[in-house]
Amino acid sequence: MNRALWTVQGLLSALFLFAGGAKLAMPLDEMEAATGLPGAFIVFIAVAEILGAIGLVLPWMLRIRPGLTPLAASGLVIIMTGATVMTAVTMDAASALFPLVTGLLVAFVAYGRSRLAPRRRSARQAALQAAS
Repeated sequence: MNRALWTVQGLLSALFLFAGGAKLAMPLDEMEAATGLPGAFIVFIAVAEILGAIGLVLPWMLRIRPGLTPLAASGLVIIMTGATVMTAVTMDAASALFPLVTGLLVAFVAYGRSRLAPRRRSARQAALQAAS
């Protein structure tokens, strides 16, 4: 299970880094015209995607606050829920499949990292707690 979660986390992290970076790199007036959303909101979503991509991998990998990984995944679920609804409303249902599947994969990471394969305490942490 841990390998599957790491694979999905790595792929999703790359996807969200690319998507957030592309939103920040494109001219804002073009993005506003294409989506119909305010520019500040688009920038907010782009920054949230980049931070979420970082949060999917680094806390768990570095073992610094690993509880942030399921939290980052939960935030990305919210973003992908909005993306699915916006795509379904403005385009067609078939186009909404990609954000829907991405959201389901991010939900899998959130659930998997909090319930299925939570970070276990290291032997050192267990020994320190037993000693005190």
